[in-house]
Amino acid sequence: MEGEKLQLLKSIFGKFHHSNDEHLFYCPKCKHHKRKFSINLEKDAFKCWICDYYGRSLRRLVRKYGDFRTLQQWDKLNGREDVTKFDDIFSEDDETEQIQRFDLPKEFISLANENLPLVTTPALNYLKNRGITKKEILRWKIGCCMNGKYNNRVIIPSFDEEGYVNYFVARAFNGAWKKYLNPPVSKDIIFNELYLDLDQDLVIVEGIFDAIIAGPNAVPILGSTLRENSKLFQMIVKNDTPIYIGLDVDAENKSKKIIKDLLNYGIEVYKINTAGYDDIGSMTKDEFLKRKNEASLCGSDDYLLYEALGELQ
Repeated sequence: MEGEKLQLLKSIFGKFHHSNDEHLFYCPKCKHHKRKFSINLEKDAFKCWICDYYGRSLRRLVRKYGDFRTLQQWDKLNGREDVTKFDDIFSEDDETEQIQRFDLPKEFISLANENLPLVTTPALNYLKNRGITKKEILRWKIGCCMNGKYNNRVIIPSFDEEGYVNYFVARAFNGAWKKYLNPPVSKDIIFNELYLDLDQDLVIVEGIFDAIIAGPNAVPILGSTLRENSKLFQMIVKNDTPIYIGLDVDAENKSKKIIKDLLNYGIEVYKINTAGYDDIGSMTKDEFLKRKNEASLCGSDDYLLYEALGELQ
C-alpha cells in the first residue's frame, strides 16, 4: 500500500529519495532546485524545509497538485472511494445565480476616516472597549450610523469577490434591546469574500466580532449553521481549504454537525476550544491565537461515534 501511494506521489511531484521515514521531493510551491519537500506517509504530513510550506493532510496535497483521477486513486488507496463524488454535487450551472448587492445606509459614516465628527465618539468608544483597534477598523471598513433606521449602531460591511457590498451587520452600542438590526436579505453569502485567502487556514466563527478577534482570514456564519448547499460550504470544498471551527460553547451540536459534514468531503478540520468564554469575541487576540495553536485535529472516527450515540441531529 505504501509503495502504491509513493508511486502516486511520484506521478505528481517527480522523483524522490528516502531519509529515514521521510520521502523528499521537489517542493511544488517554492520549486527549490533541491529535494527539500518532506512527506511522511505514516504521520500524514508534509513540510518544505526551504519555504516552510507544511500541512497535516496528504489528501489536500494530492488534490491541489494532482488531477481528479489521481485524487480518486488516492481515496481508493485510503478506503474513501465515496469522497470524490463531491464534484457531481457542485457541477450545477451558476449562470442563473442571483447576485446580492446593495448600498450601505445613506447615513453611514466611515470610522476609518480622519477628523471624525464628535458625534461618532460613542461608536469609537464601544469598539475600543471590545478590543478593536484602528487597524481593525481600517481592515474591516467599520463605520456607524448616528441617525436613521440604523441609528446608534456600528456598521460592519461585507464585500463580495468583486468588491461590492453584499451584506452588513448593524450592532447597537447604546444598550438598545435589539442588539442587531441587519438588512432583510439572505445570509447565504460569504462574508468579506474579497479578502479571504483560501490557500490558508480559514477560521469559521458565529458572529462578526468573533471574526474580528480571530483575524483577517476568519468568516462568520452569522449565527446560522453551515449547510452543504450554502455558498461558504461549497467554496470550502471546491478549494479544499483547511478549517478551524471556533463556535460558542453552547453551540456544541452545531459544531459537531458542521465538522462531520466537512469531514465527509475530506476537508482538514480542527476544533478550537472556546470553554471559559462566552465566545471568541470576548477573548483577547493573544488568547485566541494560543487556543488556535492548540486546536485539535478532528478525525472521522470521533464523529461516527457521536452519530452512533445520537448526539448529532
